[in-house]
Amino acid sequence: MASPALASLFDARTIAGRWAADYCAQAPAGDVLCDSTDRTAWLAALEELAATAGDSLDHARERAQRQADDVGLGHRMPGESEERRWPLSPVPLLIDSDAWQGIAAGIAERAELVEAVTADLYGPGRLVSEGAIPAALVTGSPLFLRPMVGVTPPGGHHLHFFAADLCRDADGRWRVLADHLRAPVGAGYALENRLAIARTLGGLQGRLNVRRHAPFFAAMRDGLAATCRRSEPRIGLLTPGRLNPSYAEQAHLARYLGFLLVEGADLAVRDDRLYVRTIAGLKRIDALCRRVDPRLLDPLAFDASSTIGVPGLVDAMAAGNVVVANAPGAGMLEAPAFSAFLPALAQRLNGAPLQLPNIATWWCGQSAERAHVLANLDQMVVAPAFGAVPLGLPGGGPVLGADLDADARRLLAEDMARRPQDYVGHEVVRLSTMPFVEGERLAPRPFTLRVFAARDADGRWAVLPGGFARIGGEADTRATVMGEGSWSADVCVHGADPVPPVSLLPVAGAVELRRNPGTLPSRVADNLFWLGRYLERGEALLGATRVLLGHSISADNGAALADETVARLVALIADAGAAPAPAGHRRRELVEFARVAIDGTEGQWHNVRQINRLAAGIGAISRDRLSADMMRLLDAPHPSRGGLLDRAGSLQRRYAALAGLSAEHMARTDAWRFHDLGRRIERALAITRALRTFAGCQATSDDLSTLLDLADSQISYRQRYLTSFGRLPVLDLVALDPGNPRAIAFQVGAIAEHLARLPVLSDSGIAEPQQALATAVQAMVTTATAASLDPAAIGALEARLMDLSDAIAARYFLQGAEPLRGSGLTLA
Repeated sequence: MASPALASLFDARTIAGRWAADYCAQAPAGDVLCDSTDRTAWLAALEELAATAGDSLDHARERAQRQADDVGLGHRMPGESEERRWPLSPVPLLIDSDAWQGIAAGIAERAELVEAVTADLYGPGRLVSEGAIPAALVTGSPLFLRPMVGVTPPGGHHLHFFAADLCRDADGRWRVLADHLRAPVGAGYALENRLAIARTLGGLQGRLNVRRHAPFFAAMRDGLAATCRRSEPRIGLLTPGRLNPSYAEQAHLARYLGFLLVEGADLAVRDDRLYVRTIAGLKRIDALCRRVDPRLLDPLAFDASSTIGVPGLVDAMAAGNVVVANAPGAGMLEAPAFSAFLPALAQRLNGAPLQLPNIATWWCGQSAERAHVLANLDQMVVAPAFGAVPLGLPGGGPVLGADLDADARRLLAEDMARRPQDYVGHEVVRLSTMPFVEGERLAPRPFTLRVFAARDADGRWAVLPGGFARIGGEADTRATVMGEGSWSADVCVHGADPVPPVSLLPVAGAVELRRNPGTLPSRVADNLFWLGRYLERGEALLGATRVLLGHSISADNGAALADETVARLVALIADAGAAPAPAGHRRRELVEFARVAIDGTEGQWHNVRQINRLAAGIGAISRDRLSADMMRLLDAPHPSRGGLLDRAGSLQRRYAALAGLSAEHMARTDAWRFHDLGRRIERALAITRALRTFAGCQATSDDLSTLLDLADSQISYRQRYLTSFGRLPVLDLVALDPGNPRAIAFQVGAIAEHLARLPVLSDSGIAEPQQALATAVQAMVTTATAASLDPAAIGALEARLMDLSDAIAARYFLQGAEPLRGSGLTLA
């Protein structure tokens, strides 16, 4: 009798064979699976899929999507504020190593050609003067940046990263659809796809000897570092911000490569050097891997209206003090119009045709080419020549000439006569198909492949083995119809030779050991500080609402609070802006008041839901600093099931989990200190407000019991005092006991310790303002007695805590365009 493992393997092979047979019965000519002379690799992938999900393909897709969500994949459509799930297919695209060698060689050749043409256009300009490139193609392009003429980038290279979209036609030939030079997007998605598929199809790596991604990313990092002047350079990834469609990918890539994720506001140029504004002052930045549109990169050199750029950055680059990858202006050749000239340029500069030819393209700025496009419109795709939308293409994107009606043709011809340089014509390309899970079957869908290259430490081009595939949502195989695609897929390059395990971990002894976690930009510190404050504020508000809700619902059982205490509790919640005060204090009114304080209405009141939304927003821009578990908790939807108390309990458990993650899983770095500072300040303020409300000289036992509930100190009090509630004992426990983690004394002690350990700008040994203020606040609490804590003393303490928060912000966080932080600053 066969073992369970053998039986399982036999079942998986049977299922995979059935899937492949059913698929090939419907796939068109040119499909990558059905046209393969050796289907062994594809059957292995399908067997792994069957072993994972049984015979349910829909379950396999759900599993892959769940793994993608766990990795943290996400993207945002232009104009949208909410992030979408990254759509990942469970079936990877397989390419054997022999075929890949040809692709990689063609990509490296193409990247080097683009580099040579770019260097000439911004340098001697021979290609234009000798007639190889029309002058109008250069000077008429919005991607041509005149201030970069004559500027030689540090290291001598305009391009450090290169990406190209490839298609495989029905004859199995690979061709280039588009080049990406300005800010090539997607390498992070390729990495994340691999992580998710490796978890879904765990045995595929060993069975097929799949080439790994880590060596490419190591070469990418080393190549950028090698062009810098310092031996241990500081490298940043410049992002436009969290609303950028690929921000999630940028954050993941920065974390993986060890780059600082920075925005324009984090950076400042001084004496032609670039610095990042950190909690320890200005720190030198040696290289930027940018994702900002080059026209917005420096308002002094390009677009003066840019608010996301860095004034003076081009001067710093021209002085050789900072490497910008890719250099501004390098994106000129990604305009579709240039594709018409690359074949001839390759022959002129290399003496041979391109190994990876692009699809046939005609630039309509030339009369013969324009006439050809119009005469063959039914066999053409008409597209913008430089990305900007011309009047003849009101939809903005490429269109099939055969799909245009008489009015659209007339409009196109009229505008092409006025501005022919704005248009290109492409041949209609039909794409190969690959397997895609559609319900409970495999369906053929067209795909394109994005491939990435980066310069290594020797200046040569390293090509990522695989990239990522984009899959069309429809069966139509025309490239124009597919557009950007609806799904993504991992791309596995496989071969007969075993692949050694490789990661970005350095060889033992190659890197000096360090325990310094690195640079902390002021903006990041600000975000983590307010994340802590919002989480603590939400938890405090939820605690007050739960106290009110619990007593209101149990009022019929004799557990109701006195009216005066209820009124104070309602005022505490209403004064926080959580909900409008109810007209009366009947049970129904209090329950509705508590519901609004917890659930609220979107955009109205500072309720728990809204506070959590603010915290999630900060988490979204801090994902390079937070764990996946913390991000999932921050992004979790507001509970909607069960009664109000059940939903409140669910939220409380979420707050507890977040507090536990920050306390037990965040390394004790400066980043953690700012997060904990925010928590401590907010908790201390919450307790002072509760003291003002419930600890007056005429406080009742209900008032004191409520105060202990709000401070989560009921158990501690009852362990110490067997008698009923006393005002002074309660005050001492909640305000002055340094051993009570909910007491004000504990908070101010932690605040003082954090500020003592954070960086200072001067070596004079004299306390900075925020440190001196923390010491004064701590002295107020340490020297106070329970009897001296009258309303005036509590109010003074609250005011000093707010002053302390302002002092921390003034010292460590960005204040508008202020480039420095105090005197005695040293630049490193």
